Amino acid sequence: MRQDWEPEDLIEVWTLLEDDMKRVRNKSGTTRLGLALLLKFFEVEARFPESAKEVPVAAVEYVAQQVKVPAEAWSDYDWQSKAIQRHRGEIRAAYGFRANTEEDQDRLAAWLATELCPVELSRDRLAAAVVARCRNDRVEPPAPRQVRRLVGKAVKDFEKRFCRSTMDRISHVTRSRLEDLIAGDGTEHNKDTAGVAAGGGRSHFTELKTDPIAPGLESLLAEVNKLERVRRLELPADLFADVSEKLVDAWRARASKEYPANLERMKPPRRLTLLATLCHVRQTEITDSLVDLFIQLLLKINTKAERKVEKELGAELKKVRGKEAMLLRVAEAALSEPSGTVRRVIFSVVGGEKTLKALAAEAAANEARYKARVRTVLRSSYSAHWRRMLAPLLKALTLKCNNTEYRPVMDAINLLKRYLEQPLKEGAFFDSAETVPLDGVVSEQWRAAVVDDRGRIERIPYELCVLVSLRDALRRREIWVVGANRWRNPEDDLDPVEQEKAMKFNALLTNAVVFHNALDIAEIVRQLLEEGWEIDSEDLAHISPYLTEHINRFGEYSTHELGLQPEEYDPKLDVDFTPLREQDLVTSGFGNAA
Repeated sequence: MRQDWEPEDLIEVWTLLEDDMKRVRNKSGTTRLGLALLLKFFEVEARFPESAKEVPVAAVEYVAQQVKVPAEAWSDYDWQSKAIQRHRGEIRAAYGFRANTEEDQDRLAAWLATELCPVELSRDRLAAAVVARCRNDRVEPPAPRQVRRLVGKAVKDFEKRFCRSTMDRISHVTRSRLEDLIAGDGTEHNKDTAGVAAGGGRSHFTELKTDPIAPGLESLLAEVNKLERVRRLELPADLFADVSEKLVDAWRARASKEYPANLERMKPPRRLTLLATLCHVRQTEITDSLVDLFIQLLLKINTKAERKVEKELGAELKKVRGKEAMLLRVAEAALSEPSGTVRRVIFSVVGGEKTLKALAAEAAANEARYKARVRTVLRSSYSAHWRRMLAPLLKALTLKCNNTEYRPVMDAINLLKRYLEQPLKEGAFFDSAETVPLDGVVSEQWRAAVVDDRGRIERIPYELCVLVSLRDALRRREIWVVGANRWRNPEDDLDPVEQEKAMKFNALLTNAVVFHNALDIAEIVRQLLEEGWEIDSEDLAHISPYLTEHINRFGEYSTHELGLQPEEYDPKLDVDFTPLREQDLVTSGFGNAA
């Protein structure tokens, strides 16, 4: 229980009501104060304090004033006496509670392990759920230390079952390959061994946990190799299909912090579960990372080509005689007569329309020459260096498209896959009998570089165009990657059933909170009116009925009371909302209800 209490909070929570005073009336001295404090403490916490120090000093002083007993008497209250046992029994009976038993605690532990531990990882929230469950069942919760032990036992039991279930779903071959990840037998030095083929060795475990440092060809190829090693483990695709994503991520995080030596000392079920969660999540993460690297690499290739061309042609392209002086005269003339016509103001300072046309033609020629040179440099750098990524990338990524009618990029990718094993020496052009998609793949600027004078389609520039089109299609989510998360099927984000459930639940919950708050606020307004306060409708219009700070996730809720008829409520307030209607303001809560 918190120890700092404001005066208004003390009055609201620790004030002894008429029924409370009746219960302590026949008591005196220390016994009277002790019973009163236990009574109010139980009302707040639904349990008894473990010691006198757990009760706030301010509460002791405030209750002592009400029962007319010195606050110092609280320290004399005997916590081992029969009197306190009798007081606890009276308080339980007053609130309809009973003491918890070992059977209750066993039931709570089983409930936690079965229902909550699979979806809730915070031990504090699990402890709060135990207290809430006890309140709902009218059972006195265990002491906080007992609750923590109970939660620890439930978590341990759940993790034991989770590890056993995970290991049972993994084949013996996969178990062996997972063990090879942390095996320190030196097999990583022999690239021909089966352990390395499956991804074995301490270096592979460390490498598995790392992300690429910077975009580059070697980084991309390393991610491809890493992804292939994880896939060779042959983890079942539905290994964690019935497990919450939050739980899998938590175990993956725990595995990434472990050293191979620590994992080797663990029991097989726990060790294999940690390795399986790590590899399961990393397979998705590496797939996403591979797509990211691909997109970054294309940008890097283009940027390098542009910089190289700018460096080569920059000085030459800027040599337009008198251009700087001419532009200065144009700027000065435009500023001096901003409302004048171009023919009268601009033509006169540049030497006429022919001069401007010549400058425009020269600039266009320079731009065309620049772009042509960029394409040449791109083609050269791609064929000499960057083309090494094509085959590994297309083999590693399983690309899909939901458009079954118009899919030129997918058709182009399938074409490239068929030619992966054919060296350029055997044919720099696609076979004339091939149907090569151009529209939607090759832009007009690249057509001349891709299609020669005889109508043949050259493979190198075409591959570049396909990769650029693939990048754009991935960004548009037109093409998606199997096994990815951020680049997954966009239709997975639009599950109509899940959307409907979320909307209905959120709408129901929001309406319930708003309705509950509106009733509470209305009751407070009525009390203020009865006390003589003047209520301004404009003030009410600024009170939002959607307040959530007081909503406790593990509050005292019960479903067996859903069929009960609630008490009638009065939606009317004796407040004049006419000024708001006249101003055509949309009020929140009370304006519409009035």
